[in-house]
Amino acid sequence: MARVRKGKAAKGIRRAADEARLDELIEEAIVDCYNESEQITGFLTMLEEHLALPFSTIILGTEVTVERIDITDDEVIVATCRRGRDRQWISVLDLPLPRPRPVGSEWIDAYRKWSRWSQRNDQYAEE
Repeated sequence: MARVRKGKAAKGIRRAADEARLDELIEEAIVDCYNESEQITGFLTMLEEHLALPFSTIILGTEVTVERIDITDDEVIVATCRRGRDRQWISVLDLPLPRPRPVGSEWIDAYRKWSRWSQRNDQYAEE
């Protein structure tokens, strides 16, 4: 009789629940959106409403403060990162998240998942 380790089984169940939660967040962000541009704006709105700012993270070995979330003219959601007087915009898709993660960071995970899907097969994006 094969034995299943409780740790692996529990981790698999947790991962499935996490994926289901991300799907729920994606649906919440893009409900009533007619195209990809509106969907991106939906994610921006959710990030602005739910992501606790400011928070600190490490980028290329340097601690920075994520001050705000914004969108570029070419519809890329970016984080405004500050160190001293310097500011840099980093795509939310590439933003390293600290441990512990800030409240609302699951919206970043949902945006990342949606972005992968929309790039691959337009499952959520209508053009």
